Amino acid sequence: MSDNFSPFPTFSIARLPRIEFGSGTLEKLPDIAAGYGRHLLLVTGARSFAESEAGARLFANLHGRSLSWELVRVYGEPSPEFVDETVAALRGTKFDAVVGIGGGSALDAAKAIAGLLQPGNSVLEHLEGIGPELPYCGPATPFIAVPTTAGTGSEATKNAVLSVPGGFKKSFRDDKLVAEWAIVDPDLLATCPPTLIAADGLDAFTQLLESFVSTRANPMTDALARSGMMAARDALPALYRQQSAAARAQMAYASLASGICLAQAGLGSVHGLASPLGAFFPIPHGVVCGTLVANATESNIAALEARDPDNPALPKYAEIGRRFAMKKGLDGPDARRFLVEILRTWEMELGLPRLSGYCIGEGDLARIVAASRGSSMKTNPIVLTDAELTHILASRL
Repeated sequence: MSDNFSPFPTFSIARLPRIEFGSGTLEKLPDIAAGYGRHLLLVTGARSFAESEAGARLFANLHGRSLSWELVRVYGEPSPEFVDETVAALRGTKFDAVVGIGGGSALDAAKAIAGLLQPGNSVLEHLEGIGPELPYCGPATPFIAVPTTAGTGSEATKNAVLSVPGGFKKSFRDDKLVAEWAIVDPDLLATCPPTLIAADGLDAFTQLLESFVSTRANPMTDALARSGMMAARDALPALYRQQSAAARAQMAYASLASGICLAQAGLGSVHGLASPLGAFFPIPHGVVCGTLVANATESNIAALEARDPDNPALPKYAEIGRRFAMKKGLDGPDARRFLVEILRTWEMELGLPRLSGYCIGEGDLARIVAASRGSSMKTNPIVLTDAELTHILASRL
């Protein structure tokens, strides 16, 4: 006897790191690292962590555990040349683990370096859309990720984003690159300035929203995305205005959740546009997300309502609008409008700059749109036309 219910959807979850989350979890790093051996490669940002009190405590704790290490600093966004030169300089030195500590740039650099220390070949051989795109065979050196910002979620993903200014921004991507451990200590966010909190926080929120409505979304990523977006709703404006332990923990969780969700479900139009914008212009990734998410969400909703009104993304947008409004009876169109209004309010309250502040003009829009249809755009809930994508950009010049 058959019933009238559709079967529960099939889905798969790719490899994830083991996760340590919570205040003070950085203290666990020496013991975790010692489980792999005694000699480490530490990859950090230019100054902030290595010269901080938290950095001094960690170095002392590593020394107390009889661990030795070499330190590599990442200045700005990592390039393929930086990765290749670092790997070449370190060839012949055995590292038992690579520890990346910092924002998305430091973690992406550490991830790529960990992947190539043993094989020793150029990362250009594996970059998507660049060169021969040879399959990565490994082996990777065990990688431990410690984020010090709340935005990219790189600690939970398999891709290392590398860029050549004015040229390209592409990923080195493989399951073997996923961190063995992600140590997420919200206390490390305490030194983040408000501008970084705003841009990174809106990057995390954008990743959560885009993965929630992605064509590859599944029940597990939906549940995680919901919880992450609600954490960001409560914490992001508050953390921007004033630091608090509770808000730091909520945003650290939202960022971690966003990394897991994007790795499993994919992203959408904001990140499709972010790739060429970040490659062609000196605009931080979080700023791109924060300045475009309201317009892109509005455009997606309008296109879905006009061309695909039965698309499951529409009730999902409405659900988040209702949750943000805390009004159970708010209907679909009104709930979706409320969501867009909230995103526009955040855009203003968090001081997101316009694209023109980075020397982007109307004459640049065509080539940005032409280069935007990579992997992220492919999981947007609807195919946006070139005119719709151009409108998203033009409205934020």
